[in-house]
Amino acid sequence: MALVQIENATKSFMGTRVLDEVSITMDAGDRIAMMGPNGAGKTTLVRAMLGFYRIESGSIRVGGFDPMKQRVKVLENVSFIPQTPPPVRLSLDELLRFVERSSGTEREAIIAEAARMDLDVQGHLRKPFFKLSGGMKQKLLIAIALSKKSDLLVFDEPTANLDPKGREQFYQLLTEIDSQTATLFITHRLDEIEALVNREITMDLGKVVNDARL
Repeated sequence: MALVQIENATKSFMGTRVLDEVSITMDAGDRIAMMGPNGAGKTTLVRAMLGFYRIESGSIRVGGFDPMKQRVKVLENVSFIPQTPPPVRLSLDELLRFVERSSGTEREAIIAEAARMDLDVQGHLRKPFFKLSGGMKQKLLIAIALSKKSDLLVFDEPTANLDPKGREQFYQLLTEIDSQTATLFITHRLDEIEALVNREITMDLGKVVNDARL
């Protein structure tokens, strides 16, 4: 069974079709770079996969589950890094406690992963997440995602807030991901991740216009 099965998914906003009968299959070990201009439908597709949006027709299954009807099951085995970190008002200590309880991910693993990107979590435990710099937020979200050991990692422009050293550290961590973990990068920086992917998907005007294995 495919890890992700998307068949003829359609979604419109304000009368504009942003997903136009999209069909994509992802298997364990797929490392996909998803590209396309702004408005191509990339982020909408990912949000539909995670149960944020309900599609109007077609079907989406992640790990065999319907993201709208069985969202908790879907999110158990998916890690998602958004392009813009959410305005979480919890302190880092509270956020780590929440992640531990909701996903079973150990705090120590997150702190260790963050340290590999030069983020000192221990020194900021009382600070609210939303008061961190953009780079610090992104590093912590990456550390949480990688520590969770999910079947599918989804990154929406994950290096947008990272400096060159932070991007280099992040890509080094990605080389150590289990070979059976599927990874989906929404990116405009193909040159940076080309060595990490084995498949390229291009979207435009809500359609998949290219799907090539490397």
